[in-house]
Amino acid sequence: MLRLPQIIRNLFLRFEGLFGVLFQSVSNFFGNIFGFFAQLFGFTNSGYFLESDEVQGIKQTSAKQPIEKVQDNTAKIPTTDNRRPNAKLDDYYLNMARDVKKK
Repeated sequence: MLRLPQIIRNLFLRFEGLFGVLFQSVSNFFGNIFGFFAQLFGFTNSGYFLESDEVQGIKQTSAKQPIEKVQDNTAKIPTTDNRRPNAKLDDYYLNMARDVKKK
């Protein structure tokens, strides 16, 4: 009975791979056709649907001033946490365990 689900899974994976290869080639075929017509009609330019920047009144800055980064020169002291555990709480639980063990 365990063999049948394994066979079905493997068959599904093989069909998935086959259809992936077939549909990828079909998709590439249609993509090439539409890409040809897009190039033919001039739709490959990124701004083909926009008016020029001068008509829209957009001003572009050619040289942007770099932003200055301020470095933090303070000394970083690594802190270690050497706190002792709460000894009273530990003693309480140890005594409780001993009491349970004695009973």
